[in-house]
Amino acid sequence: MSRDRLLEAARRTIAHAKAETVPLAETIGKVPVEHYLDHDRWLNEVRSLFHRFPLVFGFSCEFVERYSYRSTEVIGIPVLVTRAADDELRAFVNTCSHRGSQVVPEGTGTSRRFTCPYHAWSYDNFGQLVGILDHDEFGQLEMSCHGLTELPVLECAGLVFVGLDHEGTDDLERYLCGYGEMLEHLGLAGCYFAGQQIVDGPNWKIAYDGYLDFYHLPILHRESFGADLCNKAIYDAWGPHQRVSAPDASALRLDQSPESQWSIGALTSGIWTIFPHVSVASFHVAGPNGEGGGRMYMVSQLFPGETPDASTTTQTFLTTFEPAEEMLPFIEAEQRFLLRVVRDEDYATGFLLQRGLKSGAKDFVMFGRNEAGGQRFHEWVDRLVHTESESEVLALVDKATYEPQR
Repeated sequence: MSRDRLLEAARRTIAHAKAETVPLAETIGKVPVEHYLDHDRWLNEVRSLFHRFPLVFGFSCEFVERYSYRSTEVIGIPVLVTRAADDELRAFVNTCSHRGSQVVPEGTGTSRRFTCPYHAWSYDNFGQLVGILDHDEFGQLEMSCHGLTELPVLECAGLVFVGLDHEGTDDLERYLCGYGEMLEHLGLAGCYFAGQQIVDGPNWKIAYDGYLDFYHLPILHRESFGADLCNKAIYDAWGPHQRVSAPDASALRLDQSPESQWSIGALTSGIWTIFPHVSVASFHVAGPNGEGGGRMYMVSQLFPGETPDASTTTQTFLTTFEPAEEMLPFIEAEQRFLLRVVRDEDYATGFLLQRGLKSGAKDFVMFGRNEAGGQRFHEWVDRLVHTESESEVLALVDKATYEPQR
């Protein structure tokens, strides 16, 4: 069924490319400026979205080995993910049951046991407390009741999702609204880790607006990607998650061959966003003399900063080919190029936009009929900030269906 949807989407994109048309929203959307600036609303967004929706923590290729782990902070919460002895991923709040110290320093590695650096309490990969220093002197304690606090985790389509609410549902797949089946076609599960870099950005919604926006491409990026980029977009949605594709020359080229020859790369082109904080884009990297190489994904994980006017984006690069020694200079050059594009064009513009909004000169910003993706994104944010419980959120995502833009 999911491949059939890819084929149907490609046919729609080709039809629009031939007709030189684009599907449009019913009206122009307006978003109050205060939605980007208000501190209380921002706190509510962090609580209602980032602490409820599963977030992309990492990638299957980071946890290939049994007992591999990764420790990092996610929006102020120390998180530890490890592949346990049963080959299943486990996620925990990286906080010792004794006095709250961080158990595992930030970083990656492999280990069967995690020992707290404060008083040497130790835990296994299932999060069970297995060792207490001077146990007899400490006092009687039921060790089985004092393991690491477990978090919901889901491994899907080569992505590792973690829910930050330890009391939330374990069924994180409900939040994907059937989108996981589509993401499988990207082939991320078979990719190789090829690098990572961090970019500081403006308000998280200003940054996310750009992920969904093709309208600006040939204007803002004329010096980097060129002025010939298509500025039209088609938005297909699975609840709050959206795939953005362009009715451009590549669609017309695809039409020159029979459907049986349409490659999965062509069928999965465009931008794939995962609400509330991820964008997946792909680029071709060629090797020496233009030979070798292949597809490289840039997975952008966007997180709110410490204030409403700051965010941090982690760009992770995954290749469909093993990054051999001779390919590394070309991979690294593409990564530096993409860093410049996002930092010096997208986010630099976002900071200026943010400054303009703070001036108070305008009461709202607009998303045109040709910017349906931005309209949908803000509609979902608005719905979610007014929810009081996870059950209300789950009721919304459970009702969500696949909505192609025709």
